Amino acid sequence: MRLSVVIPAFNEEGNIGRLIEETFAAVPDSVLGEVIAVDDGSDDETAGEIKGLFATYPGLRYVRHGRRAGQSAALRTGVVLARFPAIATMDGDGQNDPKDIMRLYGRLGALGQEPALVGGLRAARKDTGSKKFASRFANWLRDTVLDDGCPDTGCGIKLYHRDAYLELPYFTSMHRYLPAFFLTYGHDVVYEPVNDRPRLSGASKYTNLGRALIGLYDLVGVSWLRKRTHIPPVAEDATGAKTAPKVEAAAVHEVQV
Repeated sequence: MRLSVVIPAFNEEGNIGRLIEETFAAVPDSVLGEVIAVDDGSDDETAGEIKGLFATYPGLRYVRHGRRAGQSAALRTGVVLARFPAIATMDGDGQNDPKDIMRLYGRLGALGQEPALVGGLRAARKDTGSKKFASRFANWLRDTVLDDGCPDTGCGIKLYHRDAYLELPYFTSMHRYLPAFFLTYGHDVVYEPVNDRPRLSGASKYTNLGRALIGLYDLVGVSWLRKRTHIPPVAEDATGAKTAPKVEAAAVHEVQV
């Protein structure tokens, strides 16, 4: 089962190129199908840094949004356009370590099997004290309301089945609630400790206050949506046909964000 690695980026000049190079070095060719860098409307040299690697890495793809739409939209764009059945995601700031991808990959279920999502768990987070405190409080509050058992929903490195992701409802900031929705849709979720690195260039696009306000708003909506979502297990799927029906190729749809 091959991987599409999806990396969302907004103004990550100085980080994104290094991260892409590390990814191609860390993931074997037998597993790595492509790396998709999704530029969410950067106005620095992010695009040039990515495109400058085309000659070295034929499996690299660059996708740019026509307007800024946020991290969840960038991730969704990459997943929709991905050519392979398993997805690995990392933040574009370089704090996730591509060397962790294969360890998470080893815990991902085979195609059609569980677990369908493996989340990273930052064992020694490299960030400011205020951000670490805010993250711990947010994880506690989210788990109290959603009971999803996720110890670190903000960790950007995750592996999951593409088809399972595309079943989920899309909304802004949904990337922070993927474990909860995978569980809601009947999938198993596991976690694996991962490395966390300091940002080497640029500044974070999030503030504690901004993230808290958006998080509280989203939490109410996610809680309501989970309670209103009921996915019954299929007890029987029979046919009178002597041969199994042919599966037609999926149509290609325009990505909208």
